Amino acid sequence: MEKPLIEFHLDGRSGVSPYLQLVQQVRQALRLGLLREGDQLPTVKEVVARLAINPNTVLKAYRELEHEGLAAARPGVGTFVTKTLTDASLAAHGPLRQDLRRWLAKARRAGLDDESIEALFMTTFRTASQEDIA
Repeated sequence: MEKPLIEFHLDGRSGVSPYLQLVQQVRQALRLGLLREGDQLPTVKEVVARLAINPNTVLKAYRELEHEGLAAARPGVGTFVTKTLTDASLAAHGPLRQDLRRWLAKARRAGLDDESIEALFMTTFRTASQEDIA
């Protein structure tokens, strides 16, 4: 069996509803060029088996993606990506990812665990975003 192009995961502590987490993960994969036009999303059955969630949750996520024009269901075949979200900035991702990996290594050497790293990143990200708006 072929490995799906995207493997969903759920974070029960995020406060974000499961269906929205799936939608966000597809959007993120589209933005990063991991999913492209024509790629098939995992079937509802595959997602339910992997994450042990209600099929309606997956269907709701896929309907949302269809509503946004990012995916289309083909009855009896599956759901496919219809649009990408990558842009000209994709070329910058490689060097930025390397910088971020170096920063992560530095944070780990400083004794931070994954949760602390994520909290530090997200609070800094939100603060910087708010400063950009002001």
